[in-house]
This record gives sequence, C-alpha cells and structure tokens, in this order.
Amino acid sequence: MSEIESPRYQGENHTGSSATTPYPASRLAPATELVDLAREIAAADNLLDLSSNARLRLIAAQIQTLQNQAQQILTETRRNQRLHRARCTFHRLPGRIYHLYRRHNGDLQFFMVGVDEWGGTPPHRFIGSYRLENDMRWTPVDPLGQPMTEDHLEQNEAMRDEG
Repeated sequence: MSEIESPRYQGENHTGSSATTPYPASRLAPATELVDLAREIAAADNLLDLSSNARLRLIAAQIQTLQNQAQQILTETRRNQRLHRARCTFHRLPGRIYHLYRRHNGDLQFFMVGVDEWGGTPPHRFIGSYRLENDMRWTPVDPLGQPMTEDHLEQNEAMRDEG
C-alpha cells in the first residue's frame, strides 16, 4: 500500500492529556465514523434552517404590519385632505368641532351648527362631526364632541362615499 492510500494516521502523535486529544485515545472511547460527522453536520444545518426560517417569518410579519400601518396613514391622509377641501365659509380654528354636511349638489360643506341644533331638520344631509387638531388632522367625533368608535367611523365613511 502506498502512503496516499493508507487509512492510517501519518502525522505526529498527541503527547498531552488524553482529554485533549483530537482523536479517540482509548479503546473504550466510541469510534468516530464519517457517517457520525455527516449526521452532526446535517443536524446543525437543519437547526440553522429552522432558526433562519423563523427569523425570516418574523421579519415578514413585521413588514406586513408596517405595510398595514402605511396604508392606514395614507387613507387617513386622503380623508384629511378631502376634509380640508370641503367648502367652509368661516375661518377654521384648531381645537374646535365642525359638522360636515353633503349639500344637494353633492359638495361637502362644514358648518358650525350640529345636526341637533337645526331643530331636527338640517338643510343638508349630515355626514359627521370632526375636531380640527393642532397638526391640522381631523378627528371624527360624535355630535357631542366625544371621539367616535370604529363602528361609527365605518358608518360615516360609507355615508360620505355614497354620494
């Protein structure tokens, strides 16, 4: 047999403690096979794949959440822009509540008079009440000035989009 084909170790022998040898030094030690090493590598690869996939799924969920938040911000911005373009015959002041109506021609108009202050018959279809915030956003409120629930918001959005 030539040196290249020899399965025997040809390097220096370990001279230190048997606990630090890079190979089994005792006949009682378990035999190290190439198959065992391959099994360890496969198990490590599998664990790394699972860990990576879990982290990537978490990032994907975070991206989805951010996309939903961005969509919500864009929707709110479009609504605020639409409300700022509504007809208004007075100077709007932050902190005040204004009442939005749809005129007979379909135009939106803000009034300072709420739906209940018209004596039960407002001249136009009532859409909703909004408080102008300091940052120029419009916050939907019920006619008494309380912030609206999601159900009220959806109902008002549907009413506004009808006409």
